[in-house]
Amino acid sequence: MANGSVPVRDTLILMSSSHNKVEVDTRLELTSEVLDVGSVYNWAAIESCGAVVVFSGIVRDNAEGRTDVKSLTYEAYEDQVVPRLQVIADEMRSRWSDLGRIALIHRVGKLELTEVSVLVVVSSPHRPEAFAAARFAIDALKMSVPIWKQEHWKDGSDWGTNSHEISDARNLKSSTL
Repeated sequence: MANGSVPVRDTLILMSSSHNKVEVDTRLELTSEVLDVGSVYNWAAIESCGAVVVFSGIVRDNAEGRTDVKSLTYEAYEDQVVPRLQVIADEMRSRWSDLGRIALIHRVGKLELTEVSVLVVVSSPHRPEAFAAARFAIDALKMSVPIWKQEHWKDGSDWGTNSHEISDARNLKSSTL
């Protein structure tokens, strides 16, 4: 988990040792900065793709029986976040080979109601693949990336109740709607 002695990365992080198309077309980030949905959408919109799907997770005022959530604090095992996001992006490109651009971006720190906590943005030549890949990405991120949330309400706080063991994204089934 993040602590006061480890600075949070607040710039774009790309995990690839080569300078190829996949690196240029993949944004993986852990940040304490506000997420700009519009700029990530604009980055993902490219001429070869007719679809851009955006999933934007925001802080809501309720969770597991609580109706008075005021804010969330996200912490992460920072050294493992981007490598695990890379596994998800690689798996997405393996399952849907014609994807254009992929952005997987998560915030850390304290977030207020309606602030964006996570962005999954996928472009593809066709919408079915973009929707399927984005759904897989958010499900895989929630299951395989070491990020935790603490819920704050009027009279206290506690860590999120939906905890689970960290899974390998390559072993997750594709979601269906």
